[in-house]
Amino acid sequence: MAKINVFQPSLGAEEAAAVAEVFESNWLGYGARAAAFEAEFAAHLDVPAEQVFHINSATSGLFLAIELLGLGPGDDVVLPSAHFVAAGNAVAASGARPVFCDVDPATMNPSAEHIAAALTPATKAVLTLHFGGQPGDIEAVAKLCREREITLIEDAACAVASTVDGRACGTFGDIAVWSFDAMKILVTGDGGMFYARDPEVAARAKRLAYFGLGKSASGFVKSKARAQRWWDLEIEEFGRRIMGNDITGAIGSVQLAKLPGFVGRRLEIAAAYDRLLADVPGVTTPPPLPAGHRSSGYFYWIQCETALRDRIAADLLAAGVYTTFRYPPLHRVPIYGAVDADLPGTELAAETTILLPLHQSISDEDGAQVVASVKSSVAALTPEPVPTT
Repeated sequence: MAKINVFQPSLGAEEAAAVAEVFESNWLGYGARAAAFEAEFAAHLDVPAEQVFHINSATSGLFLAIELLGLGPGDDVVLPSAHFVAAGNAVAASGARPVFCDVDPATMNPSAEHIAAALTPATKAVLTLHFGGQPGDIEAVAKLCREREITLIEDAACAVASTVDGRACGTFGDIAVWSFDAMKILVTGDGGMFYARDPEVAARAKRLAYFGLGKSASGFVKSKARAQRWWDLEIEEFGRRIMGNDITGAIGSVQLAKLPGFVGRRLEIAAAYDRLLADVPGVTTPPPLPAGHRSSGYFYWIQCETALRDRIAADLLAAGVYTTFRYPPLHRVPIYGAVDADLPGTELAAETTILLPLHQSISDEDGAQVVASVKSSVAALTPEPVPTT
């Protein structure tokens, strides 16, 4: 039985040729290809190229963001509980306290009011998410953070092409990361991108992302007095190696050129789901986006009573259609120390939501099969009408 995956990348001859060119160059590390991808992605975001750099994962970028802010014990970071575990880990590993806010159960995004309700006197940062590629209340969240003088970190892992009034998600706050892992829309196998609004923060982030090496391109000392000792090092602070490389950069450049087509097809599939599921009893589809908002179309979700949700998931799996739920609430994870948090919107979403397959390789026939299975599950759990006499 053929399987319809919930996520799936699209790779082909162009990506293979780009990697072959990197092999032929005999340079696989960070170099011209990675730098070109950075410049192209910066243009995609409409931000200065020197404030964007290619990293090995969005998770590394979140850890780096927390380090750049110097967060630790005694500091609070507000983030939605409906968030990926990498965000919770990045905060908690620093010794700072993750403070989880609620979300709208229909959009799975926090509003500015949700975030404001979770702020404490110790809040140093907000780490928000664009759920499934939908921008959410990002303008109001950014305004709130500016007014309170709180750093805003945007986890734009799902929002590679999401915009509000033409402005790219990830550019509303102070720091942002994007993910290019194997199941995203734009993929490089593993990889991500990092952006900082402040050029000085971006420069320091680049140093920390490459061992803490100094201002020269390689980190080696370039002074005339030591010109014959090019191997001497200039280390300004302790860092690690989380930079991307020319292999992932080459793939990324090809994928970025294909991104508009990928997103366009995904939005077509989402619109078909909206249309075909609109009248299915007991099943709710995602709410319409506000005017001016554009989604990347990363997730498509439906919501229904828990027993029906679980039946739909089981029936789809039996029919060769894989589904999942993103994201299990972080406040339920004991290690984060917030299991008693009162987050009714998050709890409701966790008990009623499931993701349907959404990627650019889904055919119209695949989509019809998914919808037919959902309808069959609903029919199986819908009581037959009682005859009247």
